[in-house]
Amino acid sequence: MARISFGNKGKRVTKTVVKGDTAGSRPVGDVVRDIKEGMRKDPGEDYREKSLAIHGLVCARCGKEFDASNRHLLTVHHKDGNHHNNPPDGSNWENLCVYCHDDIHSRELLGEYYEGAASDRAGTIVHTDSSGSKEGGSGLGSLGEKLRKAMEEKKGQKG
Repeated sequence: MARISFGNKGKRVTKTVVKGDTAGSRPVGDVVRDIKEGMRKDPGEDYREKSLAIHGLVCARCGKEFDASNRHLLTVHHKDGNHHNNPPDGSNWENLCVYCHDDIHSRELLGEYYEGAASDRAGTIVHTDSSGSKEGGSGLGSLGEKLRKAMEEKKGQKG
């Protein structure tokens, strides 16, 4: 294998060809293969494929069936909310389409908001009107205004 190095001498560029195998040189295919193997997940971390094999290509909530062309729309929902809890029997998983999965997590977030637990979370919910304008209101939109009024009425009933 030859190694070519370039050096700058004044305005000229010279090259040096070194013949023979240099220390640490490997074929590109071997290097790429090692990188790909390093990027693979550990066994047990790829619970999605296991869940799809156990529970099938069906949404557990709406019952929609999926095939190879649209299986990417199925997600794995952890029933206890802990994505590190991945038992091999799949008892903590349910396959949900992206729409049902989004709906479940939206309901949880809204429920926490109503219970007052949302202030304990690190994230916050921010919504602006479709126009993006905050003039003439809080910028929450009609649903946000209704939620704010409902929370104020709830506080008024307690006090």
